[in-house]
Amino acid sequence: MDFKEKVAELFLSIEKEMTMDEVVQMIEIPPNQDMGDYAVPCFKFAKKYRKSPAVIAAGIVEKIGRHEEFDKIESAGPYVNFFVDKAHFAEKILKQAFKEYKKYGSTNIGEGKTVIVEFSSPNIAKPFHIGHIRSTLIGNSIHKIYTYLGYNTIAINHLGDYGTQFGMLISAYKKWGNTEVVEAIEKNPIPELLKLYVRYNKEIETYPEYRDEARYWFKELENGNEEAHKLWAWFREVSLKEFNRVYDMFGIKFDSLAGESFYSDKMPAVIDELEDKQLLKDSEGAKIVELQEYGLTDAVIQKSDGSTLYVTRDIAAAMYRKKSYDFYKNIYVVGAPQKLHFEQWRKIIELMGYDWANDCVHVMFGTVSLEDGALSTRQGRVVFLEDVLKKAVEKTAEIIEERNPNLENKEEVAKQVGIGAVIFQELFNNRIKDYMFSWDKTLSFEGETGPYVQYTYARTCSLLRKAEIEVDDNVDFSLLTDKESFNVIKKLEGFKSAVLVAHDKYEPFYITRYIVGLAQEFNRFYHECPIVVEDESIKKARILLTKIVNIVLKVGMELLGMESPEKM
Repeated sequence: MDFKEKVAELFLSIEKEMTMDEVVQMIEIPPNQDMGDYAVPCFKFAKKYRKSPAVIAAGIVEKIGRHEEFDKIESAGPYVNFFVDKAHFAEKILKQAFKEYKKYGSTNIGEGKTVIVEFSSPNIAKPFHIGHIRSTLIGNSIHKIYTYLGYNTIAINHLGDYGTQFGMLISAYKKWGNTEVVEAIEKNPIPELLKLYVRYNKEIETYPEYRDEARYWFKELENGNEEAHKLWAWFREVSLKEFNRVYDMFGIKFDSLAGESFYSDKMPAVIDELEDKQLLKDSEGAKIVELQEYGLTDAVIQKSDGSTLYVTRDIAAAMYRKKSYDFYKNIYVVGAPQKLHFEQWRKIIELMGYDWANDCVHVMFGTVSLEDGALSTRQGRVVFLEDVLKKAVEKTAEIIEERNPNLENKEEVAKQVGIGAVIFQELFNNRIKDYMFSWDKTLSFEGETGPYVQYTYARTCSLLRKAEIEVDDNVDFSLLTDKESFNVIKKLEGFKSAVLVAHDKYEPFYITRYIVGLAQEFNRFYHECPIVVEDESIKKARILLTKIVNIVLKVGMELLGMESPEKM
């Protein structure tokens, strides 16, 4: 039972002209329990009834009367306050959670719907750096949330494996790729390819013609030049090996690695269709779609040398995905700087007559900067993501050695906690905000952190082991009406809502904040209410509550992409 909906039902029995959604939106959670568990303000009815909100609230209370789910319903000034029957509330919530187990908080809203989530998408032959952490982790969590809610969810890593930068790399390799360079690339691919890329960009300042050479080799790659394709395939292969090490550390799997190159043979059909629909215009030898009347800059579809651009490839990719997957939503987890690009190609699809253009969703996020300035691949200013994860694991291992040197599986726990700390910190803030990467903040183990939530989960595991009883929901729920127990149960009731809001807003931080709050409430309960006690009835009731917290914390962490060690 959703008690918020029950409040709305009772209110609707009086205010029949309103809808369920309208009343649910009005319901507030009072700042302290003395004011009730739910409250409905009556200000908006003053004009309708020509009475003060306080008089209206008192009248509504009188008409509603008593109901078994609520201990009392009373007015306080302009508010109608609902106090739930604590034992009844505890029974409903905990029995439902125990029955649904790991599906508690889930719904079937995604049944029969396919959702694509495109995320991570690093550029081949470039470092997988801290700047990629946002798309990678936000996208992975959104993928997990949608899967949890019953969608058929497809994870796509749209690799940046095409474009002029490959012309630069091919040209650079042909200039400086001696035996020594080949051996270095095989041994340490990304840093060595980065050196070539950085060097080429610097040399362009002295030799501007190098820019034209890079364009030439990319055009040759598009035209199927055997030498260019062979080098490109090698760059892609060695890069993927590097990327997969990081994905393995995060536990991330993709259903498709179809990057930009996959659509190279699908772009001529897009250009033909744009021509047929009279959307293409000539502009100094290039082909463009005019978009200024829609408040956007014109989009170049094909350059004067015949080569294509990101926008062309993204149109081809979206059309291919619709045809292949018939998606309900096509979600792109891509940084805010790509907003114009996204709006351009989506508008073009709309102008082509495809109404599913509106099902393509750009989930934006802010940028990451370093404490001493912005990231720049061209200048070689990067922090490798793999180094961040390794350092997090090392620091965690040091803390374990200091606090719990006899812990079993220390190395495994250090990985789970260290990497979990990085994931949690990344997903703790609103995704649209820019933030500065800080080693100290990321690897902090105090306060509202991943290790704190993991430690609380490990505590619940320890209590369940220590209790040595089979957990069931046949308990005396009146023993869970004290303030600390009830606060935990109220928090548990909110899990479904947190998951749905995260789903609706494409915002994992709602789950991150939720599980921190649940961990805090449980720890207060743990300190105030001894759990493994002599009294069998009390022990059974409190162990049931502990078990449900254990389940919800684990599911919450899974939705973020974190692991949950049972001992810490």
